[in-house]
Amino acid sequence: MNTKTFRLPGLSHLAALLLAVLAGAMVASLPPAPAAAQGAEAGVIDYDAWARLATRVETALENDFTTDETLNQLRVQLVEMREQFTTTQAVIDERLTLLREQIASLGPAPGEGESEPDDIAQRRAELQATLAEREAPIRAAGEGLAQAEALIRLIDRELRARQANALMTLGPTPLNPATWMAGLDAMIVSWENMRAEVLRAWNDPANREELLSDLPVTIVCLLLALLLILRGRHWMERLTMRLLHHSSILRGRVVVAFFVSLSQLVVPFLGLVLLAVAIRLTHLTGTTLDALSVVLIPAGMAFFIARWLSLHIFPIVEDPRLSLNLSASDRRKARGLSLIFGALAGIELLYGTVLVEETLNQAALAALTYPLVLLCALTMIRFSRVLSRHQPRQVMQDGQPVAASPFFDRMLTLGCRTLLLFGLISPVLGAVGYIAAAAMLTYPPVNSLGVVGTVMVLHRLIIAIYVTIIGDDDRAVQGLVPALAGLVLSLAALVPLALIWGARETDMLELWARFSEGASFGGARISPASVMWFVVVFCIGYLTTRTFQGALGTSILPKTTLEKGAQKAIISGVGYLGITVAALIAFSVAGINLSGLAIVAGALSVGVGFGLQTIVSNFVSGIILLIERPVSEGDWIEVGGNQGIVDRISVRSTVIETFDKSKIIVPNADLISGSVTNYTKSSLTGRLVLTIGVAYGTDTRKVEAILREIIENEPIVVLDPEPGVDFVGFGADALEFRIRAIIRDVGMKLPLATEVNHKIAERFAAEGIEIPYAQRDIWLRNPETLRPLADSPPRPQAPAPAAPAPEPAEIPAEPRDGGLGTRTPEAWADQTVETEPDGSPDPEQDR
Repeated sequence: MNTKTFRLPGLSHLAALLLAVLAGAMVASLPPAPAAAQGAEAGVIDYDAWARLATRVETALENDFTTDETLNQLRVQLVEMREQFTTTQAVIDERLTLLREQIASLGPAPGEGESEPDDIAQRRAELQATLAEREAPIRAAGEGLAQAEALIRLIDRELRARQANALMTLGPTPLNPATWMAGLDAMIVSWENMRAEVLRAWNDPANREELLSDLPVTIVCLLLALLLILRGRHWMERLTMRLLHHSSILRGRVVVAFFVSLSQLVVPFLGLVLLAVAIRLTHLTGTTLDALSVVLIPAGMAFFIARWLSLHIFPIVEDPRLSLNLSASDRRKARGLSLIFGALAGIELLYGTVLVEETLNQAALAALTYPLVLLCALTMIRFSRVLSRHQPRQVMQDGQPVAASPFFDRMLTLGCRTLLLFGLISPVLGAVGYIAAAAMLTYPPVNSLGVVGTVMVLHRLIIAIYVTIIGDDDRAVQGLVPALAGLVLSLAALVPLALIWGARETDMLELWARFSEGASFGGARISPASVMWFVVVFCIGYLTTRTFQGALGTSILPKTTLEKGAQKAIISGVGYLGITVAALIAFSVAGINLSGLAIVAGALSVGVGFGLQTIVSNFVSGIILLIERPVSEGDWIEVGGNQGIVDRISVRSTVIETFDKSKIIVPNADLISGSVTNYTKSSLTGRLVLTIGVAYGTDTRKVEAILREIIENEPIVVLDPEPGVDFVGFGADALEFRIRAIIRDVGMKLPLATEVNHKIAERFAAEGIEIPYAQRDIWLRNPETLRPLADSPPRPQAPAPAAPAPEPAEIPAEPRDGGLGTRTPEAWADQTVETEPDGSPDPEQDR
């Protein structure tokens, strides 16, 4: 039996590019190979072949009839030669570096009129001769690399210019009936071509025999294909909806339903593959039908993918977790329009396979392309109108409704307007005759909608997985992980979007090559591979350090006699040391030469130092605090007029929790340079000092005995040294006593003072000892002026005023002239004057 090999459909250009990028990332992430191995792989460059290739490229660029395919093939060869030049440069440069180091190890070359030993001079001459010999290939490789780079740029420029010229080429208008006949002729010729292939295969007896022998398998494959294509998707949709509404599955049901919904793509894909197999098993195919059986799979999957995306973005049931807020009718319309997009994309894929290329002249191409452009444009207009009815979701913030996702709402509005604009312009351009430009404004937007929909679905999947892990919907949606995931997905979507809008695969590969090479910074080359290795090694070192810190803090140090502050200092020091060592190891593994960065860092440190001197000062002070430990966590300190308990000592600042439960952040430099009172540095022992006043005339010995008895009976008071009660002096209002006592816990100072004051008040009340109020004596100068003068004539009465007179201003108690001031003696007559028993004024009052 003559069997023909069945090949699955080849990867699309986009998939091939993504796989190439992934493979390049994996290769770039590997550690660099040794120089010897690279040199062996690099081999010797054939400069004659390179000269012939460069000449052929220049000739092709000068010829306007060179096809794009030929230019792309030449570009591939140029890229291969560029890689050889780059590898050769790297290998030879390593060898030259080794030779220069060997020459430097011999010491400085002798100056004019000086000499050196013969063996050293001979060795220096040999090394310099070898160095000069090996510098020639690196110069040749550098020249070839520069020429290859220039030729690659010229090819890219030529291809971009041709692409732009194709968009601006004016062809026949599809509104001309003559173009319709050309399109109809192309379809008829293509149909006759496929019919002729079938007849030729049928007339072959071997093919008929194979057809009859494989007929049962062909029928089974055909029936299974029709069953899976027509009904399989419907069954999988019902299963997905049942999982979403299953009440017994709470957490993770959205994730499970998503992966089950992938069967809506897998089942039709299997059906399309079986259909392609059934077509091949008929053995009635030729070149066109074989290509059609291959393209039939991606063309059919375009329809099913559009259906799958529409069900996730515009679900049948209302889902408040979606960013899109459309009514049920709008969601149904959007799903229908998505199916039209998928069908048009599939038809566009079939066009290039079914139609015979020889018949596709400008008129036929315009007649066959414009209907698709017109249908895409009308669908885009309707789709933009449906999306424009999106109602932004709102959340309550500070009692006011605000938009839940304002950025998404703005981008959706912009996208709707752009889609509407493309839908209006593309039919006009196509009708004029700019078919390529019209197709550029219809097919790429449709494909871009597919990419954006895929990003939205993947982002929702990540959110669902995150919700399943943490179990809190609100916190998960507003978390950092979904936001970062959305950013990464958006950046990853830029590559397919660039390809959709006209960027070539070679452009993307060129950008990736430039990105993989990295950039030179301070003599050190930073590449994605070195950055990735640095991050991986540093994360491992960081996690190891944190694990060791946790073991020290929970298992080892608590079993020692070190105080809590010393334990914290050791743990922090281990953390700083471990992170520093992890960073150094990561730099070494990544191949980043720190000596090259030292010059740049030294230059930057001059300028940055002025701006960061406060931060550096606080950092150094934090290190001193952790080493000397003048202040430890849990200490009661007073700094800058603030008292509290040290809550945490970090690298930059120290957090103090005051007794009213507020937090004070003190820079570490203030704790080192300023004065700090630490009440609990060496021990918890403190001193209590109370001042008590009693009335004059009280027995001072009795008061002293009572106070001593009260303070000595307190259990928290230390009896060695014993408390002291001092009669400190005669105050203005009372006899003043002072209690001095050492207590075991300074934290109990305030409660102890309160309790002692209560007991003193109770005991003094029982003993009849008075605690006096503040007393003040008032005396007047020249009291004789207060008596009315007997020989003075009576003052005439003033007439009553027509209106109430204003109240007189307050007179100071002590006039400036030492007398009565402006008041009359009668005004002083009502004042009370202290007198002696015989009626004379009090002499103390006269003073």
